[in-house]
Amino acid sequence: MKGKFITFEGSEGSGKSTQAVMVLDYLKSKNLPVVLLREPGGVKLSEKIRDILLDVNNTSMGDECETLLYMAARAQLVKEIIKPALQGGQIVLCDRFLDSTIAYQGWGSQVDLAAIETIGRFATGGVTPNLTLLFDIDTSKGLARTNAQKDRIENRSLEYHHRVRQGYLALAKKEPGRIKVISVDAPKEVIFEQVKHYIDVTLSEGS
Repeated sequence: MKGKFITFEGSEGSGKSTQAVMVLDYLKSKNLPVVLLREPGGVKLSEKIRDILLDVNNTSMGDECETLLYMAARAQLVKEIIKPALQGGQIVLCDRFLDSTIAYQGWGSQVDLAAIETIGRFATGGVTPNLTLLFDIDTSKGLARTNAQKDRIENRSLEYHHRVRQGYLALAKKEPGRIKVISVDAPKEVIFEQVKHYIDVTLSEGS
């Protein structure tokens, strides 16, 4: 792959989406070929799956069904946009990717992690991020930052979201070369200085 793949991860209210937009603007200001996507979503079919996943009325959805729907949305996004963009030399920014499923469905819902990793390899076609920025926040603080109108995932218990955070931190410990943990206990401009450092280092590698 000629391009670079950078993902943004974190629990609810971590500010990852705000930082992703700031990175997009930063790279555009340098006239670099960049695209920002979100998961689940990013393409028409995946956005329809997103609506199903986040709809609070879908109370009967099983953990296995939920996991597979996330993977299906991901597979379509990789095929339609991510892989072609990387092959074309673009920088691809993605708000969530496979680490989200490991943290939320694996650690949060306690779906078998080995199964998630196997299906994940199939869904992504082996595409892995060059850099993952993990925005870490106290679980209660993060949930307090979310909208009053919570989606199906945000509505889950504090214990569930604690497990998600633990899952993310376990992933970072397992892959410190790829996953960089950034504490969000600072103004967004201060956080962005750390983000910018990791972005610049990643883009300079292999250039």
